Amino acid sequence: MKKLYRVIAMLGLGLGLMVNPALAQEEQDFAVEAEVYDPFESFNRGVFIFNEAVGKYIFTPLATGYRAVTTPAIRGGLLNAAENTLEPVNMVNAFLQGDFDHGMVSFWRFILNSTVGIVGIHDVAETAGLERRREDFGQTLGVWGVSEGPYLVLPLLGPSNFRDVWRWPTGYYLDPVTTFVDDSATVWAYIGALALVEYESLMDPMNDLRAASIDPYATFRSVYTQQRQAKIRNDHDERKGNW
Repeated sequence: MKKLYRVIAMLGLGLGLMVNPALAQEEQDFAVEAEVYDPFESFNRGVFIFNEAVGKYIFTPLATGYRAVTTPAIRGGLLNAAENTLEPVNMVNAFLQGDFDHGMVSFWRFILNSTVGIVGIHDVAETAGLERRREDFGQTLGVWGVSEGPYLVLPLLGPSNFRDVWRWPTGYYLDPVTTFVDDSATVWAYIGALALVEYESLMDPMNDLRAASIDPYATFRSVYTQQRQAKIRNDHDERKGNW
């Protein structure tokens, strides 16, 4: 029951909460609307409005306060540490996708940054030429040929689809903290800290995206779908040589 409770906690808070890192990592041509299968649009729009309200009235003030009491250097170090905890997730999914080279890059990134980099605060692996690349089980299923299915907006977690939703529980069990730490209060504090750090790092580009959109829901849906499809397509092309 403890494990089930903590999975629910992970789904309730999540890394990045309502924002998905894929939405803010690269500039996109927003004039091109991706074709998205969205049979639950009415429900999704309702969840989107809820997420936007929670972000505006709860998480944005928290992130603003976090900025006020920290420096850019501190925030950068904490973001690096948060990213470091995801390296086991990246590693396992790279292996599952047949990308053994990148799986080993993620392995060595985790070892180097957790030790020499002081729990990941300093990204010494990047300096050594080991570049970070996020992988999750949704991407793995996509590389395996599983279709994305209907588009979904999840409470607090944000944009997803029937395939990508599996990245949350699998990511939870591959995270060394949520897997091996048995104290619920510590796990909640850890998840909350990760969410705050991630949210703050994406707050400005997400606000820019909203400001440039006539229909933010449709824009977020299009950008999310385009980036997930491009990521899976690129990963698959890169892996052909390994297969």
